[in-house]
Amino acid sequence: MKAIAPSELILDKRGAIYHLGVRPEEIAQTIILVGDPDRVSKVSAHFDRIEHRLQHREFFTHTGWLANKRITVLSTGIGPDNIDIAINELDALANIDFSSRTIKPKLSSLKLIRLGTSGSLQKDIPVDSFVAGTHGLGFDNVMHFYLHENNASELSILDAFKTHTSLTAGNVLPYIFEGSSTLLQTFQQNYTQGITIGCPGFFGPQGRILRLGLAYPGLIDKLTHFKYKDHFISNFEMESSAIYGLSQLLGHEALSLNVIVANRVRKEFSADGNKAVEALIKHSLDVLASSDI
Repeated sequence: MKAIAPSELILDKRGAIYHLGVRPEEIAQTIILVGDPDRVSKVSAHFDRIEHRLQHREFFTHTGWLANKRITVLSTGIGPDNIDIAINELDALANIDFSSRTIKPKLSSLKLIRLGTSGSLQKDIPVDSFVAGTHGLGFDNVMHFYLHENNASELSILDAFKTHTSLTAGNVLPYIFEGSSTLLQTFQQNYTQGITIGCPGFFGPQGRILRLGLAYPGLIDKLTHFKYKDHFISNFEMESSAIYGLSQLLGHEALSLNVIVANRVRKEFSADGNKAVEALIKHSLDVLASSDI
């Protein structure tokens, strides 16, 4: 098998992968992804013990034990471009032999669980509540750079969505990927399940107007009113679509769990976002610790 060139798989002097600054033995098979670097220590504070604490750029990594489960928590930073780095490098850590620079003959499947903050697109999904994404539907362009084919279920939702929003051509070309059915089944209690939109920005891409006008006025209302069979759009943020797409193509299981800090229909914001995030962390870790995954 041909070795991967040093310009494509970049390792540092410690033998760690370039951006994350982590070696293969320093990550677990179950990985919690958070955007905010400060949130890493908030998650690992619940671990029984910590084996590794690592940091390079905005990527903070703690690996330790929760009950009998070895878990890594990693900060990705904000946005789908950072997700492209994080997921590809996590996959390399799991599935590439760094000594020979070749893909391992037996591939490993990681469990990737995002714990994030999000905006609700439904009046009846209140601030401080939890959402689990059945699908990641992307307004970003990350997955357009990778060869992929959607299954029939994904395509039917995407086609209906494009028709509903008129996003059939132009600067925004949506894509969609399913989340892990196994993880969705595990995280059911106290989570509203719906489609999570992944946006490439916080202001214009999420319909916020400060001083600049919008190229797609009325799009947020269309997201709120989209329905296809049992599917609806519950929330949007900036990472889930790329997490779902890259994970599915690479053979990993992914699920995005978010606490709602803003309800965009009611124009409300959480009175205590830090408390809301801590509640999501604690509840999700309790579910994870007691599960069979």
